[in-house]
Amino acid sequence: MPEKDPSQTDDIPARLRHFHKGQPPPWWPENEPWPPKRRHWRRERGHYPFFRRLGCLFAAFNFLGIAVFISVVVFVVNGLGIIHIQVNLFKGLLPFAVIFLALMIAMVVMAASNLRRISIPLDELLVAAHRVADGDFSTRVAEKGPPEVLSLTEAFNSMASKLQVNDQQRRALLADVSHELRTPLTIIQGNIEGVLDGLYPADETRLRSILEETQVLSRLINDLRTLALAESGTLKLRLEPTDLKVLAREIVTGYQSQSDTAGVRVEMSLPDDELVLDVDPERIRQVISNLMNNALRYSPRNSMVKIILSQSVSISGKQVVISVADNGPGIGEEDLPHIFDRFYKSNDSHGMGLGLSIAKYIVEAHGGEINASSETGHGTTISFSLPY
Repeated sequence: MPEKDPSQTDDIPARLRHFHKGQPPPWWPENEPWPPKRRHWRRERGHYPFFRRLGCLFAAFNFLGIAVFISVVVFVVNGLGIIHIQVNLFKGLLPFAVIFLALMIAMVVMAASNLRRISIPLDELLVAAHRVADGDFSTRVAEKGPPEVLSLTEAFNSMASKLQVNDQQRRALLADVSHELRTPLTIIQGNIEGVLDGLYPADETRLRSILEETQVLSRLINDLRTLALAESGTLKLRLEPTDLKVLAREIVTGYQSQSDTAGVRVEMSLPDDELVLDVDPERIRQVISNLMNNALRYSPRNSMVKIILSQSVSISGKQVVISVADNGPGIGEEDLPHIFDRFYKSNDSHGMGLGLSIAKYIVEAHGGEINASSETGHGTTISFSLPY
């Protein structure tokens, strides 16, 4: 029977064949080298050899304990007369005994000092943790102590800061939701009461005004529901082959009257190639519509909003990039890194700060990325990519 070629992998399970071929497994991150390099112990942030030092300390104490125990046993046995040690030998060992005692005292002092340096910050950290548990998110601890404790206090302060920001956003959300709900409800209630009292005629204009306010309420509730589903990881996508060029044209056509009213010209730049992707058309429509709303809202009259569809190739493969650019006032440097954060609003922002956050969740659920570039006084461009 002929011998089997070692390069053949028929007897190797499918889940292990990529290891045999020297290829990374499917779950391996694309930006990590394969095979992985063996990591050496490095003194980096959050990677301190704490357990190695602790082990060395215990080993030293064990050695000293054994030495003391042997010395005591020798002296006791010598005192009982079981063995006899010459006086000259004691005199020769005396300097070593003094050095040994001095080292032992020094190690005890160092151990006590290190224990104090560790215990005091940990006690403060424990008290601060109880305060945070009671709802005081402004609590911070002094960043001091050994490198390991210092890293722990920094992580605690960072956690407390994020909890404080989340709590502030939650409070702002309650205030914004109540305000956003109160306004249309007040208008609807006032119009209906006026119609019932005979103050307003129940004509088409009045009913259309009420309908528009109910649409505002519906949109707000849908945004909150979408955000809740996205954050819980239960946002479902109904993927189907979709021509993005056709979808973009439909969206621009739907915004024609709004752009004419605002005095803003909308242009499109589409490639000649067909752009058919497996996406959720309603969700992608929601993303583009949100970007269009923002662009038209902040664009001055006689300006232009441009939608650009293009293709690009990256490490992860071929992508379609959709960009919406305007000539508005732009976004400040302090606000730009946070515009995709939920409930984040700048001073001149309208709404609840949900639109871009929802757009980010939808794009990432499709396996894409979204980013923004802006310069104060020179407009804003928001782009997102979708993989083939």
